[in-house]
Amino acid sequence: MVHVLSSRVLLRPGDPDASREFYGRTLALPVYREFGTGPERGTVYFLGGGFLEVSGRSEVEAAQTLQLWMQVDDCAAAHEELAGRGAHVLRPPVQEPWGLIEMWIADPDGHRIVLTEVPEGHPLRYRP
Repeated sequence: MVHVLSSRVLLRPGDPDASREFYGRTLALPVYREFGTGPERGTVYFLGGGFLEVSGRSEVEAAQTLQLWMQVDDCAAAHEELAGRGAHVLRPPVQEPWGLIEMWIADPDGHRIVLTEVPEGHPLRYRP
């Protein structure tokens, strides 16, 4: 068994400054650490129980196979706040058939991000 001590998602954006603006200001994720200099410097954001590193640059389009999942306290409040900050909302909050409330946004490169609320009484809130 591999003993994982820490992990993070690495993101190589097409426009590093736009991505830092989106993750740092629009989503207001707190910065864990920064490294390097210049436009392709690295910024690592707290992402709940993990981290998101935005560094370097990529000339290829965003892969639709990569999506970020973030649990929030209140999807409706997140929708209002993020739409007010100019986030590209793909779908406003909807209660899914499986009981979670989900909304979808996209970062500047088009990576899809699902914001999820676990309502009171949902089985994910049950801790045996």
